[in-house]
Amino acid sequence: MPAVPRAKTSPKSGLRRKTNFKFTIDCSAPGGKILDVALFEKFLHDKIKVNGKAGNLGSAVTITRDKSKIVVQTTIAFSKRYLKYLTKKFLKKKKIRDFLRVVATTKNTYELRYFQVADPEALEEDE
Repeated sequence: MPAVPRAKTSPKSGLRRKTNFKFTIDCSAPGGKILDVALFEKFLHDKIKVNGKAGNLGSAVTITRDKSKIVVQTTIAFSKRYLKYLTKKFLKKKKIRDFLRVVATTKNTYELRYFQVADPEALEEDE
């Protein structure tokens, strides 16, 4: 079972402090060519589950879009791996999973990249 970060408690009062998580999904590689970033943002709005209910983001989860980047900010415990799962699900739904992959570039960032496919004609010329 994956470890989920918990809210820290202060030693004196025992009250929980709010934890803030900020994750970024960079969709600049495919851009507007084969991936519609606005549709992807709507997909995340509809599919992210909070307390077991999809689309119930409330004030706990905020999703914003900056041209080709999607930023997900949460005040509750949230897994970066869950965003990767939803991204792959979206790519599969749009039938572009064969061309794009999801790669972690930094601790809080995912990036969509094209698969590096070797050209079969270039391989034949080398032989």
